[in-house]
Amino acid sequence: MDNSSIITAAAVARPRISGARTEDARTRLVRAVAIALGVEAADLEGPTRGPADIALARQMAMYVARVTLGMTLQDAGLLFGRDRTTAAHACRIVEDRRDDARFDAILSKLENDLLRHAVDADRARRRP
Repeated sequence: MDNSSIITAAAVARPRISGARTEDARTRLVRAVAIALGVEAADLEGPTRGPADIALARQMAMYVARVTLGMTLQDAGLLFGRDRTTAAHACRIVEDRRDDARFDAILSKLENDLLRHAVDADRARRRP
């Protein structure tokens, strides 16, 4: 199975984030990635690639937006002012790096934290 089918299969099983919640999801995502990787949130949103650590952090954020939050490649790219092909490239890069146990642990924790927050926020919205 190639990486694109892994990404697609994982995305189908995740809740989709769209509409008014997109900005909130973007803010949480950028903040969580910045904290987890020790980079500035503003650097992730910059118009240029930036240093390698910033580029990788942005790629991880696009991957999480696509795979964990269920966004389309187009929406994941647009969160950071990039197009869908850049988001697809980011997903391939991150998926390939998941073979590294340390990298995978950081990414898994980030994904779990964001999913936990999304579930908690959804429960809070549903309370009378």
